[in-house]
Amino acid sequence: MNVYLGLGSNLGDRRANLSRALALLAAQATRVLRVSPVVESPALLPEDAPTDWNRPFLNVAAECRTDDAPEGLLERLKGIELELGRGAHARWAPRPIDIDILLWGSEEIATERLRIPHPGVTERAFVLTPLAALAPLATIPGRGTKTVLEWSREPGRHIPLWMGIVNLTPDSFSDGGRFENLSAVDEHVDALVAAGASYIDVGAESTRPGAIPLDADEEWARLEPVLGPLIARYSTLPLRPRVSVDTYHPATASRALALGVDTINDVGGLSSPEMLEIADKSGREWVAMHNLGLPADRARTLPPDRDPVSEIERWLEQRLEQWQRAGLDLGRIVFDPGIGFGKTPLQSLRVLRGIERFERYALRILVGHSRKSFMHGLTSDSADRDLFTVGASLKLCARNVEILRVHGVAAHAAAYRGWAHLD
Repeated sequence: MNVYLGLGSNLGDRRANLSRALALLAAQATRVLRVSPVVESPALLPEDAPTDWNRPFLNVAAECRTDDAPEGLLERLKGIELELGRGAHARWAPRPIDIDILLWGSEEIATERLRIPHPGVTERAFVLTPLAALAPLATIPGRGTKTVLEWSREPGRHIPLWMGIVNLTPDSFSDGGRFENLSAVDEHVDALVAAGASYIDVGAESTRPGAIPLDADEEWARLEPVLGPLIARYSTLPLRPRVSVDTYHPATASRALALGVDTINDVGGLSSPEMLEIADKSGREWVAMHNLGLPADRARTLPPDRDPVSEIERWLEQRLEQWQRAGLDLGRIVFDPGIGFGKTPLQSLRVLRGIERFERYALRILVGHSRKSFMHGLTSDSADRDLFTVGASLKLCARNVEILRVHGVAAHAAAYRGWAHLD
């Protein structure tokens, strides 16, 4: 039986506790198939809670396969909690580990000791956000036809995931040439992961206006020396970041998938027959970005007399028909409206302001707005652009954007942490 578990920790070494719990699950004949990105959430506390109870949780969801009956798995989970130091404690007090059975296939189960789906599954952001990263189109038995993704977009039930950027390009508009050696890349990735990045997005070809295009072999020559060590470093860690490759070349996507990357960030929009075939066979996650041609061309933009959101919607509807004909699993596709690609600065702003209109397509949404040119008329220098990006990101968090692709993950995560604790 495939089941989904929720794991949380807010006492001691939180990551180590979660990792150990997952290892103990695997050692007890429960196969861990997939683990979500890690999300941080404020502790749920009563009004009279002691100050030292206010410890943020780290949370993950895990898709598992078990031959146990529900009560048998519950016993195993209680044993793991006990082994990791969770004894009797006051309600809401900090705990080293908390493991709940969220979903048991499509079944509803109610016994004296156990209720599945978990009673809080549709109410808690720290459950819905990691669950939506694994099974966005799943429905909750007994809770109607809403998908996990739709539940996660209800007010107060959303936590963003951060995608950190690694540009291996000498000519990127923002940080070109900064990461030309492996030690600089390692240092940067370490900082992104420590700050809370759920994705590490590695790109080797600049797609800014005026950039010189690369062929797939040239792109791979830049990518391979970094991707190999990066994947080897993180592939065995249960709480690792997802490694993403930013490319529109099918050959590069195939090579990256063979190395073990988790996500292809296709700035070409997942529209070519070759990419569709690779995506279908890969079983991996795919980001599809709206564009009007690559590299971007400032002279080629959406019609100035039309609503840019409506124009992108038409493009997306065509892509959805194409993806469905190709038999793709839409739960694995993330939509990116392509801020700055084929859009004037004002059109990019209008797309960001109307971002919620894309929710009706039942796809997770990624926005890559960090340091983009639409800010140039509104900010004076790079430091201002970073602050502008953080402000825009918080607004996008309020509008339920699932993934935010940014340069300054540490500043974003810190700003969001403060914002979330006052929500």
